Amino acid sequence: MSETFDCAKCSESLYGRKYIQTDNGPYCVPCYDNTFANTCAECQQLIGHDSRELFYEDRHFHEGCFRCCRCQRSLADEPFTCQDNELLCNDCYCSAFSSQCSACGETVMPGSRKLEYGGQTWHEHCFLCSGCEQPLGSRSFVPDKGAHYCVPCYENKFAPRCARCSKTLTQGGVTYRDQPWHRECLVCTGCQTPLAGQQFTSRDEDPYCVACFGELFAPKCSSCKRPITGLGGGKYVSFEDRHWHHSCFACARCSTSLVGQGFVPDGDQVLCQGCSQAGP
Repeated sequence: MSETFDCAKCSESLYGRKYIQTDNGPYCVPCYDNTFANTCAECQQLIGHDSRELFYEDRHFHEGCFRCCRCQRSLADEPFTCQDNELLCNDCYCSAFSSQCSACGETVMPGSRKLEYGGQTWHEHCFLCSGCEQPLGSRSFVPDKGAHYCVPCYENKFAPRCARCSKTLTQGGVTYRDQPWHRECLVCTGCQTPLAGQQFTSRDEDPYCVACFGELFAPKCSSCKRPITGLGGGKYVSFEDRHWHHSCFACARCSTSLVGQGFVPDGDQVLCQGCSQAGP
């Protein structure tokens, strides 16, 4: 009596038939596939023992089912990306999800070095200064009407220039005669004292501090001999070719203020009417 040689699943004889040996015994091909084969995640059919099987993460595929969900290109020997559980070839992924460089119009490939600003994307080597055309990289830059400038180029092109030294003003500064000045450049023409934040005046368009202007150009009070600048609301009285501070315009004898009063000149002096009438 001959020994039986049957399928471990269906018990049908395997004599003269193709079978697959396992640790649990031999299986006919249909039983083996039904028992051990994985199901293709794409077509939901069993992946037979004689089919090339591909798997990604926890999913299994027939070789012919492992393809880009958009262009249907086979991904068996191609780089690919999984996006929301869908397999995409690199071309389709870049077309759908990658940005285009605002300078050259080419795709900015995933993982490549890029720069993003204002909702736009550039290849790192395409993001250039609009002035010197050097890559901006991680340097500071200034946007202007769709252009981008490194700080030196922007200052050279757009920053105001000091009326005295002609160098650019990068911060701060003061305005004098409708022109920009560095604070350290606006100084008194006489003593070189900084004038920013100080009271000053000018002569022939040259700025002077109050002290220098008074010493150099202001008339002198006929009483105290100090300059009469008229600055800061200071009032004065003039008579013929003589001048007095309001506080100095007083009778030479009784010291009564003559501001707004009648007075009588007496040589280099002025007298109130009472002292004039009293005689010498």
